[in-house]
Amino acid sequence: MQTEKVIDYIINWLKDYATNAKIKGFTIGISGGIDSAVTSTLCAMTGLDLLCLEMPIHQAESQVSRASKHIDWLIKNYDAVQQQPVNLTPVFDSFVSVLPEVANEEERFMSLANTRARLRMTTLYYFAALKGYLVAGTGNKVEDFGVGFYTKYGDGGVDLSPIADLLKTQVYEIAQFLGISHEIIQAAPTDGLWGDDRTDEDQIGASYPELEWAMQMKEEGKTAVNFKGREKEVFNIYTRFNSANQHKMLPIPVCKIPASLL
Repeated sequence: MQTEKVIDYIINWLKDYATNAKIKGFTIGISGGIDSAVTSTLCAMTGLDLLCLEMPIHQAESQVSRASKHIDWLIKNYDAVQQQPVNLTPVFDSFVSVLPEVANEEERFMSLANTRARLRMTTLYYFAALKGYLVAGTGNKVEDFGVGFYTKYGDGGVDLSPIADLLKTQVYEIAQFLGISHEIIQAAPTDGLWGDDRTDEDQIGASYPELEWAMQMKEEGKTAVNFKGREKEVFNIYTRFNSANQHKMLPIPVCKIPASLL
């Protein structure tokens, strides 16, 4: 990958999009992870306004610390960056308190994980509307179009996606080039939705390099019969997630009424 040219291309794309939309800047949620760090830096490099939101919900201290340090670094290096902390923990807890009890606690736990992402999306759009900004998404190609590893109408609810055509390994290349902190680069990827230390790999069952390999194999028309051992296991994991999450990747189905009935 021609890293510097890719960076320049994304920055120009962001500036052109904002100019054509007559928008003053961007707002983005900073999680302490690699994707939000890279995306926020690219947005800052446009010279347009950038509002960075910290939105902890029972977040691990390490994630909060990485996010805060990254925003401080952005403010130090780019003139148009602002910070807005919003503690969503009491909002989340209040919401949970009014929900009815359910028999299956595991399903409830999963639903509430996605609720965290949707509360953050709502908060991002509040500030975007207030400031006249666009919400910048932080999803990469494997997450958004491979395994669908994001929350529908949560972190998937954005106005534009600067890094969604980049593989996770390519995001790391850009991070190194941009001088993103070693602490963020070394941190294991996590969606931060569970209030514990589980990683993306813990949830998916495969690393991002493995998923990228499986994505390429599927695009080349390979099937599980072409592999054995760990490769077959990873390919099946990728295929299972890709199939189950098509509802996130495809346009919302619309019931088209026959003209004869209208």
